[in-house]
Amino acid sequence: MCSGRVDLEFILRAFANGQDGVFIGGCRLDECNYVTHGNYDALSNTFIARKILQQIGLNPERLNIEFMSGGEGTVLVRVINDFSKRIREIGPLGTAEGIDNKTLRLRLRAAQKIVPYVKLVEREKMRVPQKSEKAYREYFASEEMSRLYDELIRDKLVVSQITELLADGPLSTKSIAEALDLKAQDVSRHMNLTSRQGVVKYDTELNCYALS
Repeated sequence: MCSGRVDLEFILRAFANGQDGVFIGGCRLDECNYVTHGNYDALSNTFIARKILQQIGLNPERLNIEFMSGGEGTVLVRVINDFSKRIREIGPLGTAEGIDNKTLRLRLRAAQKIVPYVKLVEREKMRVPQKSEKAYREYFASEEMSRLYDELIRDKLVVSQITELLADGPLSTKSIAEALDLKAQDVSRHMNLTSRQGVVKYDTELNCYALS
C-alpha cells in the first residue's frame, strides 16, 4: 500500500485503539512509482499529527516515519528496532505522560473529530510548494507553520475537546478549565464563540455550559 494512503485519521485511530507508537514506512522520496508522490503526503500528515499529539499532551516521538526502498530489508529491521526501543523508553501511552485513560480517550476522540477540517486546511493553507524532504522539514519546523497551526487548528481542537466534555453533562467554566488545563479566560473566549455559533448554551440556573 502506498504510504500516501496513510490518512491522518488512521494515525489517530491507532493511538485511540491503545497503540503506544505508530511507525510509517514509505518508499524513498522522489522515487515514488506514482505521479502523485504520496509519500510526501504521508510526511505532511506525520508532521501535523505530531503537533496534534503534542497539543493533547502526548509525546510526539511516539509517531515516526522513515523512507527506504523495497530491497533495504536490513534498514527496515534497524529502524523498526530503534523505534521499538524508543517507545519502550517513553513508556505506555498516556500513563507515561500522566494522563488518565478517560481523559486520553476524550482528547483523542476530539482530535479525530476535526480530521476532515484539518485535511481541508492542510490542502488549502499548508501546502509546501517544493517537493523535497529538506523543504518539508524546514517548512513544518518554521514559525510560519506554527502560526498557521495556532490560527487554524489549535482553537478547533480545544473546542472539540470542550464539546466532548460537555457530552457527559453541563460544566462550569472552572471545571472545563481544570479538565483541559486551560485558563478560565480562554475557556470563556471559546464558549462565547461557540455560543454564537449555536454549538453550546449557558444554563443560567446551573451557572454552567451545556451542548445546545
